[in-house]
Amino acid sequence: MFSIVIPSWNNLAYLKLCVESLKKHSKFENEILVHLNDGSDGSLEWVKAQGIKYTQSDKNVGVCLSVNHLVAQASHDWVLYMNDDMVASPGWDAGFIDAIASVDSDLVMFFGTLIQPEIGKNANMIKQNFGETPETFDEAQFLAQCMYDKRGDVEGAASQPTLVHRKWWSMLGGYSLEFSPGMSSDDDLLMKFWVAGCRTFRIVGKSRFYHFGCKSTGRIKHNLGGRIFVMKWGVTQIEFHRLYMPSLRKPDAGKTVNNPHNFVRGSWLGKLRRVGYALRFNYPLEDIEAWDPMPGQGKWNSGN
Repeated sequence: MFSIVIPSWNNLAYLKLCVESLKKHSKFENEILVHLNDGSDGSLEWVKAQGIKYTQSDKNVGVCLSVNHLVAQASHDWVLYMNDDMVASPGWDAGFIDAIASVDSDLVMFFGTLIQPEIGKNANMIKQNFGETPETFDEAQFLAQCMYDKRGDVEGAASQPTLVHRKWWSMLGGYSLEFSPGMSSDDDLLMKFWVAGCRTFRIVGKSRFYHFGCKSTGRIKHNLGGRIFVMKWGVTQIEFHRLYMPSLRKPDAGKTVNNPHNFVRGSWLGKLRRVGYALRFNYPLEDIEAWDPMPGQGKWNSGN
């Protein structure tokens, strides 16, 4: 049914819980693929013992390279990208199957509904605390209460888990290398789909996942993705989310040429920031050079 791609960076306890939840709570037979960044914490031995299809690099190559590499190995048409610090709820894949059946195009982006201990001001997430580490995770309570919130689908965009058709991932180039190791690569992918004509962005209410929250990103040097985004697209991320995405809720659903946000046009704010960043910094590549000027160098392996 789905190819599930999971990048992992020495996060074995979370990875185990993630994969086990997918095996236990999926309605259909799905393919699981894992990329191990390093994998020296026992992750490599574990995926081998489990017979999981994997790729591995001897260093952390970041989200963009690792996820693109996994998608290239995928066997199914529909690919779900999720993080290793997420736990799937029962029937998560059935919810996505229903979402696919409800549309007449494969140029779409679907997202899972996240449950987190803390959600800040994100109304698209559900606030429930079932534990903050694999050791404290209360599976029984999660299974009993994960559907207590009765919300349905929400027209809009989120981050992972993200479900897209492999054809469009390939045609649009997947995650762009300049966003390595990964900050703002999600918004860049949204913009690529938008420019290609995608107007179905939906957070699926029945496809729920518990998220412990940023268990890998806190360990890396972040790229300044907002700067890279505005240098590339001419608008800020805030403008994209406040002006373009809400236009989908208009009567024409953002599909007519009369919609001023049907296609991306550089804003005054975007132009000013572009000039400032261009004069002061070496964007869009300054961050990737600071992180790893040759991220693809090193040993790459695969198995199972």
